Amino acid sequence: MPSYTVTVATGSQWFAGTDDYIYLSLLGSAGCSEKHLLDKPFYNDFERGAVDSYDVTVDEELGEIQLVKIEKRKYWLHDDWYLKYITLKTPHGDYIEFPCYRWITGDGEVVLRDGRAKLARDDQIHILKQHRRKELETRQKQYRWMEWSPGFPLSIDAKCHKDLPRDIQFDSEKGVDFVLNYSKAMENLFINRFMHMFQSSWNDFADFEKIFVKISNTISERVMNHWQEDLMFGYQFLNGCNPVLIRRCTELPEKFPVTTEMVECSLERQLSLEQEVQQGNIFIVDFELLDGIDANKTDPCTLQFLAAPICLLYKNLANKIVPIAIQLSQIPGDENPIFLPSDAKYDWLLAKIWVRSSDFHVHQTITHLLRTHLVSEVFGIAMYRQLPAVHPIFKLLVAHVRYTIAINTKAREQLICECGLFDKANATGGGGHVQMVQRAMKDLTYASLCFPEAIKARGMESKEDIPYYFYRDDGLLVWEAIRMFTAEVVGIYYESDQVVEEDPELQDFVNDVYVYGMRGRKSSGFPKSVKSREQLSEYLTVVIFTASAQHAAVNFGQYDWCSWIPNAPPTMRAPPPTAKGVVTIEQIVDTLPDRGRSCWHLGAVWALSQFQENELFLGMYPEEHFIEKPVKAAIARFRKNLEAIVSVIAERNKKKQLPYYYLSPDRIPNSVAI
Repeated sequence: MPSYTVTVATGSQWFAGTDDYIYLSLLGSAGCSEKHLLDKPFYNDFERGAVDSYDVTVDEELGEIQLVKIEKRKYWLHDDWYLKYITLKTPHGDYIEFPCYRWITGDGEVVLRDGRAKLARDDQIHILKQHRRKELETRQKQYRWMEWSPGFPLSIDAKCHKDLPRDIQFDSEKGVDFVLNYSKAMENLFINRFMHMFQSSWNDFADFEKIFVKISNTISERVMNHWQEDLMFGYQFLNGCNPVLIRRCTELPEKFPVTTEMVECSLERQLSLEQEVQQGNIFIVDFELLDGIDANKTDPCTLQFLAAPICLLYKNLANKIVPIAIQLSQIPGDENPIFLPSDAKYDWLLAKIWVRSSDFHVHQTITHLLRTHLVSEVFGIAMYRQLPAVHPIFKLLVAHVRYTIAINTKAREQLICECGLFDKANATGGGGHVQMVQRAMKDLTYASLCFPEAIKARGMESKEDIPYYFYRDDGLLVWEAIRMFTAEVVGIYYESDQVVEEDPELQDFVNDVYVYGMRGRKSSGFPKSVKSREQLSEYLTVVIFTASAQHAAVNFGQYDWCSWIPNAPPTMRAPPPTAKGVVTIEQIVDTLPDRGRSCWHLGAVWALSQFQENELFLGMYPEEHFIEKPVKAAIARFRKNLEAIVSVIAERNKKKQLPYYYLSPDRIPNSVAI
């Protein structure tokens, strides 16, 4: 009688093992086996991290094994089980791998195909076509689109984390409980003692050190010591938390009437302002998005304010970027003066603080939340709905959406919801953040997610002109490494453009992103379909880069750049000044966040800057969804390219007082998970 050796691997995460009964059936081209109980006498099967083997004898030859069916039945109480993979040694000595990497819950079952990636056109056998179709039908019932707020990209239909499909939940909810994490952060930072003085002001800038110095690091200390300097202010637009707003100024806007006379003392080339613009030495950051956004009114005891400044910057003879003019609202006038470096010290300092505060709001809500978290969730939901596990693009992308839907669901549950944590410290809380996302959707385009195009669109591509833009330099290296990798994988499974165009599941995935994620907006430039291998490779690069590198660049520097409160105030408690020569240091301190909001802010940026436990970094694919040698070779080359980039960045950073490491691949998590 033919005998198969079945090897079963259980996951190593908490509670992955099970005491339930596990049954296995084999479905082959020549017949199906009976249901076999996998059980060894006097042995605890399916423990966490275990790899167990069983001999399964069948009555007659089954032919080529097409499917393996695993069923879990209750032993005592329902006991979820995480199945990594099954391997099968056939009576003829062949090995077949069946990747799973899924939870089986309740009296559940899972039907697995072997690990070879297949397009829909490759399946000619009815049972495999049926399996493919049934998997997608089941997933489409589990992964439903929902509008969390009008104008937002659609998200998962789940009110809270425990409503999500088990496969995409965090292993431990405690790890992503924002309330718990922020409270723990404040405990670790020894700042809880200030909370009873919630609404009282600090005494002076030095007073902020009371909540700062406990876990200071190289960059945050440097920010604390140099935050008032124009060089540090300008540097952050290139390499701080939000390096995506600065653009080359090709024409001075009418709403910002800066003249040569105003900024003459800042210009170093004996040229007029217009000539400096023509030579490409002038840059601009415009926070127009914040104009008219409602400031936080959730605390009746504290007035909070927002501004929509415009900042003009100059590339000096040392090729460093420095600010030369700031207007604190969009409409010029006598009560909206243009602040200059030549003004009184505290006038200029307060103007810069307003810009830094506005930058913080745009960073948190648009650059970080909308353009990495929410966009990556769209890709993730569309992938689960339209690509079966056997599809090569599913196998490629699944590592890059790990925990993304879960972290976003947690954020909607605790962070950005009404009366959530966002309201505690941020001037855009209480609904302003929602208005911002609704406005920013018009600028969320496919081209703006293509890293090289986005850099060019802002006129920031020249390394000779702007030599210290490390975000650009490192980002281009990582983008190209990902693009080469995706092109290789696409080339393995799609031998021509026609095969791409005729893949119905792939086209449904791309269309889902356009219709639901981008709400069918033509102006978004998101493709409704992909028609060539090159276009598909670029699309996959956008998905992976957004979830990994772009998120890393704008997330993990939050403690570095925002922990010194005056450098990134989450709220301002007085309106912008309407005249020059009246600002005092006491006014500035009274305008900055009070003690309580400073503590909440510090806890938040510390918690958000931490890596997940057991973080998986770019190029790490411990779940072997692919079994084919050509793809494994492509992954190995990808890793090698990433290691070379790590070396390049490390070598450059050796010579830097302010190292830039957020886009070093060994610090880029695979997915948006924090």
